[in-house]
Amino acid sequence: MSDNRWSSNRRTFVKTAGAGGVVALAGCSGGGDGSDGSDGSDGSDGSDGSDGGTAGETDDVPSAQFILNPAEADVEIEQQYQPMFEYLESEVEVEIESDRAASYTATLQAMRNEQGEIADISPSAVIAGEDILDVVGVRIAYGAAQYFSTITTTPDSGIEALTDLEGELIYMGDILSVSGTLVPLTVLQDAGLDIGNAPDGDANDFDAEYSDHTTAREQMVQRDDVMAATTGAFSSAPYVPQQQFEEMSEDFVDISAEYEGAGDEIESSGTELQLLAVSDPIPRAPLATRSSWDAPVKADIEEAILNVSEEDLSHGDDYDGEPLWFTGVEEGSIDDYEPIRQVLDQLGLEFEDLS
Repeated sequence: MSDNRWSSNRRTFVKTAGAGGVVALAGCSGGGDGSDGSDGSDGSDGSDGSDGGTAGETDDVPSAQFILNPAEADVEIEQQYQPMFEYLESEVEVEIESDRAASYTATLQAMRNEQGEIADISPSAVIAGEDILDVVGVRIAYGAAQYFSTITTTPDSGIEALTDLEGELIYMGDILSVSGTLVPLTVLQDAGLDIGNAPDGDANDFDAEYSDHTTAREQMVQRDDVMAATTGAFSSAPYVPQQQFEEMSEDFVDISAEYEGAGDEIESSGTELQLLAVSDPIPRAPLATRSSWDAPVKADIEEAILNVSEEDLSHGDDYDGEPLWFTGVEEGSIDDYEPIRQVLDQLGLEFEDLS
């Protein structure tokens, strides 16, 4: 992307709390969706008397809170991450506790408020929280450290090009999602559509609703008024014929871990999507630790994360849920996310007041 694409007028992006608040966490260790009524009184917020900002301890074994970023509504992310938790506990003398955050914003807020020590976090939140986060590494999926955003429609929608979306309703991912919202907005803007103040305000040339990748895709299929969905390729590619990617993006064919499985779910699900756009490669989401976390175990955990293998991250044969989407972690830094900073610049967004 060339420099002349970036907006010179930057504005402050303030994500309002909305229902439940931006720092609400949907459950604590083992709580899944929070239905156990836990409210953090188990000590995950430091109320156990631990020194502000360090993880608590159980029977002299230090504990670390792992905040999980919810990308897809239909994935039991705490179960998905169990191999990672078990691996870290086998490599380091530590007890891993987990929280599923209510949103991308809540993930960042949990780290900022010292409610977590490790985070599965979005690329945009890394830029937003570079003052309080240490990037440990970039996650790899089957050899690829980059992934893609897509804009799709349904074959019978009558939408043939991005410009046809003028005046229509588009369903997007989380408001902080790089592949679900931020990158697609730049793609729409480059196609000539006026995005107005989206995502923290209204677009001028189209209407937008926001949720997660799965919901965006499903709402487009189920609702006649939704003309397109913007999602990561991990959500859309199984429903898009492989040939469409071949015709639209050589980078996707060469780089994407999702290319081989493109179109695999069409026959079994009865759902086929039509590809409207594929983004440039995007750096995959990192794993990060809290900068203010001052404990000897931190360095050991970071080293273990970088040494994790695909085998370590695999579930047993009796597991019937979604597998963990990444197969390794390569060493990284904030510099790896410069393309994300450029996306934010193009959109004129700042996250400094997101707290």
